[in-house]
Amino acid sequence: MRKLFRHCFIFLFVFLSISVAHSQPKTHVLMAQLLTENQHTVFQDVVRHPEKYRLQIIYTQIDRDKNNKPSFKNYYFNLDSHIYFNPASIVKLPLALLSLEKINNLKINGLDRFMSMQFDSAFSGQTKEWKDETSPNGFPSIAHFIKKAFLVSDNDAYSRMYEFVGQQAINRALHAKGYPDTRITHRFVRMTPEENRHTNPVRFIREDGSLLYAQPAAYNPEPFDFSRIAKVGKGYMNAKDSLINEPIDFTTRNKLPLEAFQQMLQSVMFPLSVPAKQRFELTKEDYKFLYQYLSQFPGETNYPKYDGNQYYDSYVKFFFQDSTHHQLPEGVRVFNKVGWAYGFLTDASYVVDFKNKVEYMLSATVYVNSDGILNDNKYEYESVGHPFLYQLGQTIYQHELARKRAYRPNLSRFKITYEKRMKDTRPVIKDVDN
Repeated sequence: MRKLFRHCFIFLFVFLSISVAHSQPKTHVLMAQLLTENQHTVFQDVVRHPEKYRLQIIYTQIDRDKNNKPSFKNYYFNLDSHIYFNPASIVKLPLALLSLEKINNLKINGLDRFMSMQFDSAFSGQTKEWKDETSPNGFPSIAHFIKKAFLVSDNDAYSRMYEFVGQQAINRALHAKGYPDTRITHRFVRMTPEENRHTNPVRFIREDGSLLYAQPAAYNPEPFDFSRIAKVGKGYMNAKDSLINEPIDFTTRNKLPLEAFQQMLQSVMFPLSVPAKQRFELTKEDYKFLYQYLSQFPGETNYPKYDGNQYYDSYVKFFFQDSTHHQLPEGVRVFNKVGWAYGFLTDASYVVDFKNKVEYMLSATVYVNSDGILNDNKYEYESVGHPFLYQLGQTIYQHELARKRAYRPNLSRFKITYEKRMKDTRPVIKDVDN
């Protein structure tokens, strides 16, 4: 009885504090109640202080009918698109989708995601990339960039896809697909806003080195809407390692609200579940490719040959990863994308348990920077962020294992035959820039 009273008190405290303090954030009663059931100390500290941790959560229940058609119901905790979080590497998901879409829309005979590419430079700050020794044929390709971006969240792969699609086309496409509050303004290298408006010349070459298609350098003349100010923290370290005693300004930086991120992932995993305009123009083979590398482990992959110890199974699976959990439960695969930077940790996942016939989606972002200083590399990723996301993942996973369903899902569509690591003399890849 005392335990029940404590849970009810915590639930009321969290629910009422959110409802009173903010009228805008969305919180569902079921979501608030579920979060009271896990009494882990770190977990409860974050849940009770959602403003401090800029916490936002979306839990998506998936139910199937007798014909295996899925339906979706979202439950929110403190969801508010006005609460800025730095998206970091989660923007690699839309860039991968737009890169595949662009290849399909070019409709050039012989041009596909595996075609070799070369990047030239044509403006200040740009760099060339003609080779990629981590790929099977030694050349970059859209397929290889996507693999690197998904498997270990490689930054160069994102920047090159940004250069291929182009700043103007990226933002026009995302807005047209129903994501007007999303913006992609920069690569993941230090460049000025003007330099980021310019993107490199790109060419696709055949196996014999002959030119298949050349894309000229591009420029985005369109202005961005920076009317909503986004400042975080109380200070930051600048490029000269000097402390600036004012919030860091993210107003002109990348922005991808959590709900938009969740919808993009849902549009990939279940394209028919979203309006037609939100779907990316992908082929059946594109979807199979995306499913494989959204869920494959780095240690299963041959190209690139990542160090499976450093880049362990749950390395980019935050809801199943903390300091002691580096493997997923038997039968579980997670199709997801994560991001981490400036104290923010974000993950959107579609979780499948083939053994227990369970599926659901879970998305969350949390900010762990107690001193309020950004760029000082003193974030509580290991002591707060990862433990919290792991506990959140376990809370929802256990709830899903116990949740009754009218029909058990047929999950064969997501069953992948993954790679097996070859035994060869190539050195493993460590210390990726991500």
